[in-house]
Amino acid sequence: MEGAALGWIFIGIVAGVLARFAAPVRDPGGFIVPILLGIAGALLAGFVGQSAGFYTPTQPGAWISAAIGAIVVLIVYRFAMRRHGA
Repeated sequence: MEGAALGWIFIGIVAGVLARFAAPVRDPGGFIVPILLGIAGALLAGFVGQSAGFYTPTQPGAWISAAIGAIVVLIVYRFAMRRHGA
């Protein structure tokens, strides 16, 4: 399980960095906030799906849901920042 969590963290980091480059807007958090949000989304999706019994930590579904979770959290963050004028 620890290995899976490390993989999910890596997926979150990659998603955060890619999100930062894909949407190069002025953000007070710089690179740190998108990376942390990507990690949080990946871990949340990975652990929720595993707890629900959808997959084991090493199945491809776990990696896919971690990536989707990271992307969703980053999209929600961007939407929230846009609405607040940041």
